[in-house]
Amino acid sequence: MEIIKDLTAKQRKVLLFIQDKIKQEGFPPTIREIAASFGFSSTGTVRDYLAALKKKGYLKITPKKSRCIDLVRRAGFRIPILGNVMAGPPNLAFEEVQGYLDLDDFSSRYDNDIFALRIKGDSMVDAGMFEGDIAIVRKQSAAQDGDFIVALIEDEATVKRFRHQAKARDHHIWLEPANRNYQPIHKEFSLIGKVIGVLRRYV
Repeated sequence: MEIIKDLTAKQRKVLLFIQDKIKQEGFPPTIREIAASFGFSSTGTVRDYLAALKKKGYLKITPKKSRCIDLVRRAGFRIPILGNVMAGPPNLAFEEVQGYLDLDDFSSRYDNDIFALRIKGDSMVDAGMFEGDIAIVRKQSAAQDGDFIVALIEDEATVKRFRHQAKARDHHIWLEPANRNYQPIHKEFSLIGKVIGVLRRYV
């Protein structure tokens, strides 16, 4: 994930705290609330951060006001679109950045293990995943039965539902499409990540 680079890590955390407070409560935190949340021993430290954020164009500060902070510019997060993933027969997904998704409204909820893939094919239409949709994927090496995942079969990647059935000491794992025109895949695969969201643009 790419973030705006003119902020230090701590400045970004302070700004995200302010953004979340405004989003959740409808008004900004006080300087004392910020100090308490970050464990600052002095409100002067908070004022230094606010001054830096104001100088960089993120905040407007109104003197002699309890909730003196106005948000001018949000901390920007962009998720890289790394390529295509087949929702159909497996096909190669090249890790080549094709663009970015700007997700400012969700910025504080994402981490560096998040990326996006553009869906191709129709094997997942009954799960609401259509060709051209953007799958938001979290890199991980484990999944639970029923999760939507991106799997690597040899050198080819595909998005499917992960199925795991345990009978006695036997464990059966397979990949399930969400379209009755496609057959389940009973092949060895590596798990690239879990699909945690799908975005679609209506134009």
